[in-house]
Amino acid sequence: MDLAFTAEEQQFREEVRDWVRANLPQDIAYKVHNALHQTRDDMQRWAKILGAKGWLGYGWPTQFGGPGWSAVQKHLFEEECALAGAPRIVPFGPVMVAPVIMAFGTPEQHKRFLPGIASGEVWWSQGYSEPGSGSDLASVKTRAERKGDKYIVNGQKTWTTLGQYGEWIFCLVRTSTEGKPQTGISFLLIDMKSPGITVRPIIMLDGGHEVNEVFFDNVEVPAENLIGEENKGWTYAKHLLSHERTNIADVNRAKRELERLKRIAKAEGVYDDIRFRDEIARLEVDVVALEMMVLRVLSAEKSGKNPLDVAGLLKIKGSEIQQRYSELMMLAAGPYSLPFIKEAMEAGWQGDHVGAAHCAPLAATYFNMRKTTIYGGSNEVQRNIVAQTVLG
Repeated sequence: MDLAFTAEEQQFREEVRDWVRANLPQDIAYKVHNALHQTRDDMQRWAKILGAKGWLGYGWPTQFGGPGWSAVQKHLFEEECALAGAPRIVPFGPVMVAPVIMAFGTPEQHKRFLPGIASGEVWWSQGYSEPGSGSDLASVKTRAERKGDKYIVNGQKTWTTLGQYGEWIFCLVRTSTEGKPQTGISFLLIDMKSPGITVRPIIMLDGGHEVNEVFFDNVEVPAENLIGEENKGWTYAKHLLSHERTNIADVNRAKRELERLKRIAKAEGVYDDIRFRDEIARLEVDVVALEMMVLRVLSAEKSGKNPLDVAGLLKIKGSEIQQRYSELMMLAAGPYSLPFIKEAMEAGWQGDHVGAAHCAPLAATYFNMRKTTIYGGSNEVQRNIVAQTVLG
């Protein structure tokens, strides 16, 4: 395993770093570095900047308009964006559904859907989870009944992240009840402006509107929006989830947040406490270990070897690290991290802070991060998968 980057890869890193520094709006970077609320415009603005450069679909092959980067180049791009304070690319379009459309869609679907994803113009949502169907996606009940040249969709999806902004949603729908549950699922692309779709917000404890319920009441969907074959959606879903779970690990954001933790600890006067610094050191070791796991996969791909199926491992460790750094930030600020003033999470707010300004989002972030070991397939389920597929 060779973990050293080549001279060409280092040059590529410098080129990406220079471009990101020159093009990332500083008001957005300020929000990211200080965990302030990002608006739809913030996320969309950065997506369109990347789209104009041809880098929003940074993992895409050249035949679909992507840069055709190697796995190492993609990793370096992600790292430089994260360290510069760029918003995390909303993954549902460019990272998740686009590879499915490329791999299993028709040429007509390629022409219809991929340009809007690549440019950042079209916002996609994910319709997987349902009440009672989270990690056990094979039990989805949202029904799509074929009638002529259309499907009639009825059911409910939940925990739809940023679904209030969605223009299109990709859904797992049940098209058959025969045989094993996995064999009756199809993969459908649905226009969220279609009559019969209702998006209902789920407001979290911090007052944030991040997730939603989506209801389908006799929604008509053209049959041409079916990806691949009917009842083969489980195969396509597994293809997508491998991208999602690797994306969730987000080692580059962890490296950025580790530095933020150190800044907060120093500002709050606890960095010189040996026991607290031990906790930071333990976290840093875990971040380095996660990075080594990512680089191990990259090294295998680079040398043409078949990498271990470690998407589940990356998800488990990455999500636990996210919870740990948010917990240590809150502990560093002590009681000043607890008072909740939603407005204090907005850039430019002029009201009185309880404690330093950097304390405002700490408790809310900590509680929000409790979700990371649940979504994308709970860590308990992921450990079972790893035991079966990796350990044997």
